[in-house]
Amino acid sequence: MRSRFGVHHAIILLFSIIGFVNGGGNETDQEALLEFKTKITSDPLGIMNLWNTSVQFCQWYGVKCSPKHQRVTVLDLNSQFLQGSTSPHLGSLSFLQVLHLYNNSFSSEIPPDLGRLRRLKMLRLHNNLLSGEIPPNISSCLNLISIALGRNNLIGRIPLEFSSLLNLQLLNVEFNNLTGGIPSFFGNYSSLQVLSTTVNNFGGTLPDTLGQLKNLYYISMSENFLTGTIPSSLYNLSFMSILCFPLNQLQGTLPSDLGNKFPYLVELNVGGNQFTGSIPISLSNSSYLERLTIAINDLPLVEKMHNLWWLSISTNHLGTGEARDLDFLSTVSKATSLQLMAINSNNFGGMLPSAITNFTSLRIMTLDYNRIFGSIPAGLGNLVNLEMLYMGNNQFTGDIPEEIGELQQLKELDLHGNKFSGNIPSSFGNLTLLIHLYMYQSSLKGSIPPELGKCQNLLLLNLRQNNLTGAIPKEVLSIPSLTIYMDLSRNNLIGSFPTEVGTLTNLGILDISHNMLSGEIPGTLGSCVSLEALYMQNNFFQGNIPSSFISLRGLQVLNLSHDNLTGNIPDFFMDLRTLAILNLSFNTFEGLVPTDGVFRNASAVSVVGNSKLCGGIAEFQLLECNFKVTKKGRLTLAMKLVIAASALLCAALVLTSLFLLFVKRKKVEPTPTSPENSVFQMSYRSLLKATDGFSLTNLLGVGGFGSVYKGILDSDEKLVAVKVPNLLNPRASKSFKAECEVLRNVRHRNLVKLLTACSGSDYQRNDFKALVYEFMVNGSLEEWLHPITPGIDKARESSRSLNFVQRLNIAIDISCALEYLHRGCRTPVVHCDLKPSNVLLDDEMTGHVGDFGLARFFPEATNNLSFNQSSTNGVRGTIGYTAPEYGMGNEVSTSGDVFSYGILLLEMFSGKRPTDEIFEDSLNLHTYMKAAFPGKVEEILDPILVQEIKGETSSYMWKSQVQDCVVSVLEVGIACSAELPSERMDISEVTAELQAIKEELFRSEDMGAHEVQVVLQS
Repeated sequence: MRSRFGVHHAIILLFSIIGFVNGGGNETDQEALLEFKTKITSDPLGIMNLWNTSVQFCQWYGVKCSPKHQRVTVLDLNSQFLQGSTSPHLGSLSFLQVLHLYNNSFSSEIPPDLGRLRRLKMLRLHNNLLSGEIPPNISSCLNLISIALGRNNLIGRIPLEFSSLLNLQLLNVEFNNLTGGIPSFFGNYSSLQVLSTTVNNFGGTLPDTLGQLKNLYYISMSENFLTGTIPSSLYNLSFMSILCFPLNQLQGTLPSDLGNKFPYLVELNVGGNQFTGSIPISLSNSSYLERLTIAINDLPLVEKMHNLWWLSISTNHLGTGEARDLDFLSTVSKATSLQLMAINSNNFGGMLPSAITNFTSLRIMTLDYNRIFGSIPAGLGNLVNLEMLYMGNNQFTGDIPEEIGELQQLKELDLHGNKFSGNIPSSFGNLTLLIHLYMYQSSLKGSIPPELGKCQNLLLLNLRQNNLTGAIPKEVLSIPSLTIYMDLSRNNLIGSFPTEVGTLTNLGILDISHNMLSGEIPGTLGSCVSLEALYMQNNFFQGNIPSSFISLRGLQVLNLSHDNLTGNIPDFFMDLRTLAILNLSFNTFEGLVPTDGVFRNASAVSVVGNSKLCGGIAEFQLLECNFKVTKKGRLTLAMKLVIAASALLCAALVLTSLFLLFVKRKKVEPTPTSPENSVFQMSYRSLLKATDGFSLTNLLGVGGFGSVYKGILDSDEKLVAVKVPNLLNPRASKSFKAECEVLRNVRHRNLVKLLTACSGSDYQRNDFKALVYEFMVNGSLEEWLHPITPGIDKARESSRSLNFVQRLNIAIDISCALEYLHRGCRTPVVHCDLKPSNVLLDDEMTGHVGDFGLARFFPEATNNLSFNQSSTNGVRGTIGYTAPEYGMGNEVSTSGDVFSYGILLLEMFSGKRPTDEIFEDSLNLHTYMKAAFPGKVEEILDPILVQEIKGETSSYMWKSQVQDCVVSVLEVGIACSAELPSERMDISEVTAELQAIKEELFRSEDMGAHEVQVVLQS
């Protein structure tokens, strides 16, 4: 009996062990996954909600298990907008073969515990916020075939222990901060096919052992600090398809038979190095070659490269400046697939050969910034696919050929800085897709052709500094798409300024200075409500400044100097809050100079050369006025507004009474039209009452697309802001729809909250639309950064300022809002118009991003910019804040918002607008801050912050902490506002960095809790 019992017990024990091995131990996998879940701090798509014990963990989102053992073999959560840290408990998933966490916002270091995953084959953690060094013990995962750690913040070297990973097929560590040399043991990765170390800090020479990688077909080591030559052994890798070593410090020559060694070459990029000699002629045998970027003395014969579509040799020192420099184009023209040819920014001389007209597939051709002379060859009209043609800053002469009008796909044309002798061809009117036209400083003569008015997609027009004569055609001033700028300055234009200028309601900058224009300034200029800069100086204008200028609420620079203007200086200039530069010098103005608003700053206003002016602040050094300003004298702006409001109210009452009489007879109730959507719940009548008949006293501001009023809802006496678009402007209707669509689909504590909307008709049966927002009692960030409030004393104005902590908090609020828009929404949103006036502050000084009139939904928001797609038409943003790539016709992207944020951040801590007058030529806010960083930070800081750091009310520790944090914040702003999108920080990284700065600020143990509280409440 005892022996039978013993055998039976042993059998049960054996089956228990087998059961444990076959799945009885999978509870450890569930525990590990739940521990991983606890490290997730943000899950906007809610996928972690599906991870609960009511469902077997093998059914959880992103989890796959082996059918036999029910153990986790795959964890794939890529591109889910997750934030948090990577849990060390992942190391307990002992059956895991695939770990994909890429395209998220995981931070902290890579857990060394991943080295316990002995079955792991694929590790892809790229495009996150991971920091620290690469754990050496990942080398214990001997089955790894793919490691992708690119686009993080990793530092240190490639671990020596990685020499044991002999099964690797892909190794990608691009876009990190890794240092050291390229390890020689890479040559032992006999199965390696893809190797990328692009954009790191690797130095030293390339190891000869790379030539042992017989299966390698892709190698990219761009933008490092590599020296020496390309090892000759590397040229033995006959399967090479992509070979990229640009922007290093490599030397030597390329082998003459390079094309024969790499018969499958698709892309060769070795530009930006120090190679010498000739480009291998054998490349003409590379029938697969599509992209060629190279920079050495001679150019290749590429007539046999039938697949070549990209040829870039720009920004080098090629050419001698002599007559035969461009002969190679005769050969290149036989590459019939060529779509991009960039030879700009070199030293090429000579005439442009007629062979250039054979590039019938070209879409982009940049010849600018060379020394090319002679006339533009006949036959240019053959290039019917051209979308971008840059020929500026050369020495072209003769006429611009009429046949240029045959290039009807052109979107950007640059002919500036040449020596043309003829007129602007009337055929330019055929270029209906044109968005950018640069022809300044080109010695052009004759009149501006009215046919230019047919270019109804133009965003900017620059004809500055030519010899143009005649009147300004009214057709040119009737292009509603002009939004960036129009510059006709420094010509010989005559006649009056056409009233059609009022059509340009969205124009940002208008410059007609230094001409011979005469007559009165047209009052229709007041319709150009988006104007930020207006230059009319050095003409013969006469009469008064139009009263309609009161509508130019966004105006920052106004120059009316050296004209023949008369009358009084209008009082309404005091109410233009954004006005930073006002030049009225050398006219015949008379009377009292105001003392409020912009007139309080003598460095911002010039009134010299007006002998009949008096009063003003002492710095103007004017005579005292010998008359008294009484109630019978000049009316103040407030009185004028009251009179105007009263008149409007009386007229409204009369019209309303007549209308009601008519309705009563017809027995028709004058109610708004039926709502088109459930979000439109507010009636016109309610909003009319809430805003006191849309009275001027409740007017908060006027923008490019409409007006904003303060109101009190009758239902609950809630204070609101009512945005009423000007529906006469077709873009205002689009803006209204865009804003409705965005705000109906998003919700975040740092976004302005849309309460309701109205879509119907007013009492005259005109279409009426409005958006109703929560009212922000502290106004916009613009008003706090640049306070110009008429009627307040200097003591009060100085108190309306932001300390360092408040600015940092608001900066974090804005980045959180952007992070949510870019990564937290199911469909990413690009704001497109981030600036201080679109950031509103509530009663607790919390920042809220608003104004989504230009916002875009992106099913697949991307930071990649493509030259063959353009969606900027109609997307302008605001001058100074708009990403530079938008000006080149690139599609909008999340990185464009990051650029705007970087400029805003620098403005917040420097106190300088990006349009400040000190920024000329190549100097802008980014380069200005970068040049002073970090040694001269104090010189570029807002004086209010300097006073805070140097003040006597805070402890030494607090001052030191603030000083260190200021440097860190500016570093973020400089990184975000980099010219190239690829160099900018990701917005999730920005938020994390600013949060860390804030935490560091209050981490000091020497700083008392009382002082922290005082700072936070100040």
